[in-house]
Amino acid sequence: MAQYELLLPKMGESVAEATVIKWLKQPGDLIKMDDTILEIATDKVDSEVPSPIAGKLVKQLFNEDDVVQVGAVIAIIETDATIETTLSPETALQPEPVVVEEHIPGTEQLEERPVESPAAPREDASERFYSPLVKNIAAQENISMTELDRITGTGAEGRLTKDDLLNYIQQKNGGHGAAAKINTETTAPEPKSAPANVAPTPSATAASPVSKPAASVSGGDEIIEMDRMRRLIADHMVMSKHTAPHVTSFVEADVTNMVLWREKVKRNFEKRENEKITFTPIFIEAVAKALKDFPMVNISVNGTQIIKKKDINIGMAAALPSGNLIVPVIKNADQLNLVGLTKSVNDLAQRARGSKLKPDETQNGTFTLTNVGSFGNVMGTPIINQPQVAILAVGTIKKKPAVLETEFGDVIAIRHMMFLSLSYDHRVVDGSLGGSFVRRVADYLENWDINREI
Repeated sequence: MAQYELLLPKMGESVAEATVIKWLKQPGDLIKMDDTILEIATDKVDSEVPSPIAGKLVKQLFNEDDVVQVGAVIAIIETDATIETTLSPETALQPEPVVVEEHIPGTEQLEERPVESPAAPREDASERFYSPLVKNIAAQENISMTELDRITGTGAEGRLTKDDLLNYIQQKNGGHGAAAKINTETTAPEPKSAPANVAPTPSATAASPVSKPAASVSGGDEIIEMDRMRRLIADHMVMSKHTAPHVTSFVEADVTNMVLWREKVKRNFEKRENEKITFTPIFIEAVAKALKDFPMVNISVNGTQIIKKKDINIGMAAALPSGNLIVPVIKNADQLNLVGLTKSVNDLAQRARGSKLKPDETQNGTFTLTNVGSFGNVMGTPIINQPQVAILAVGTIKKKPAVLETEFGDVIAIRHMMFLSLSYDHRVVDGSLGGSFVRRVADYLENWDINREI
C-alpha cells in the first residue's frame, strides 16, 4: 500500500494560506476520487479540497481552525495506486469555492503585500510565525517585530491572529474593544518611543478607554451570535474607520443620453453577444477613464508612503442570495472595451451568485464601485475598502424635472438623473482631488454619445 501526501492546493497568486474549517472525512474513512476531504477558508471565499485519488484517510495533519500555508501536506491517504511523485502546489487540483460569504468590500485587500521602506528598516529576526495578513496589518501600523513578539496570541499553539492584533491596536490607540494580552515573559526590550503616528501603549495606570454601553435584553429578544463572515465584516469596517478619516463628496448627474442609448442597443447586443448589457460596465468604464485622468486616486497608503498603482483593478460589490456582499475584481479594467467589460461583469456576478468565485478573483483591487441604486437608494456614504483610498457609490436612476439651457432659453424637461457619492481617505485625497474625480466620472456619463457603436 502506498501513502499519498495531500497538499493544500494553490488558490491564486496572492493567496498564501487558508484556515481549516471542517474535516468532512475522518481517519479510517474510505475515499473515492474527487470526494471532498475538508473545507477551508480564505478571508473571502470558502472552498472544498477534493481528493485526487481513491483510498483510505490515514492521518489528518492539521486541526480545525488551524492556518495552513499553500503547498503544505494536510493529510495522508493510503492507496493501492502506484504513486511516482507527489503533486506540487502548482499542479495540485484547484479547489472549488462553495460558500462565498465574507465580504464587504475589501476584506481581501488586507492580504496585499506592503512595500518595504529602506529608510525605515524593520526588525525581521523572529522565530515566531506570522501570517502575511498579520504582517501587512503590522506594517501599516508601524509595529515592529519586537513589538509583535510581545503580543500573546490566541490561535493554535499561541499563534497571533488578526483579531489579536486588531484588538491590540485598538487599545494602543485608545479605541474600544478587548485588549490583547502582552507577553511579559519575553526578554525583548520595550521600544523607547512609539512611532510618531502611533499613540503610546496605555500603561496599567492609564485611564481606561470609554466602555461601550451595555445592550439591554428583554425576555422576548432573540440573541444571534455573529458568524465568521459577520465578524470579519465588523472587524474590517472598524479597521477602515480607524485607519482613514472619511470624507464624502456628492454629484448629481444627468444620464439621459446613457439611458436612452442602452435602451436602443440592448436587444441587438444581447442577440449578437448572448450577453445582457447593464449599467454596471458603463459605470466601470467611466471610473477607469477617470482614474487614468486622476492617478492619485488609484493609490494605497503604507505608513508615510503613497503607493501609486500601475494597474487599474476595479472591484464591484455583488449581492449574494444569502444577502451578503462580495467584491470580485475586474483586473486591468482600463484595457477592456465595453463588450469586454460587460462579459467580465456578467461572468463574475453570475459565478458570485453561484458560489463559484476563486479566491484570487477577489484580490488586488485598487478601487471599488458599489451600486446602492439596486436597493432603490438615491445615494450612500460607503466605507473605504482598505487598503484602497476611495470607493464610489452610484444611486438609483430616477426621472426628474430639470432645467436645461438651450439656444432659445432655459426650459424644464423630464430627465434621467442620478447621484454619485465618493468616500475618500482625507489623509491623501483632499477635497479638490476627490471632488474633481467624482465630477469627472459624472462628466463621462453625462456626455455619453447616443450614437455610439458597440
